[in-house]
Amino acid sequence: MLERKSPTFALSTQFITRLSLYALLIEELKALDEVAYIRFASVYRQFQDVEAFKKEIEKLMSK
Repeated sequence: MLERKSPTFALSTQFITRLSLYALLIEELKALDEVAYIRFASVYRQFQDVEAFKKEIEKLMSK
C-alpha cells in the first residue's frame, strides 16, 4: 500500500507519464515482493533473452 510520504502518492494529483509511473511502481514492488517485481519486470522491460532475465534475478539476489 502506498503511503502518504511515498513519491507515488505525492504525484497522484499531477500528470504522470506511463514511464514515470512504471519506474515508481517497479521500485515499490521490488521492496514489497521480489517475485511480483520479477514478473512485472519480465513483461515491461521486455527482456531480449534468457541471459538478460537471469542477470536481473542475479542483481536482485545479490542485494
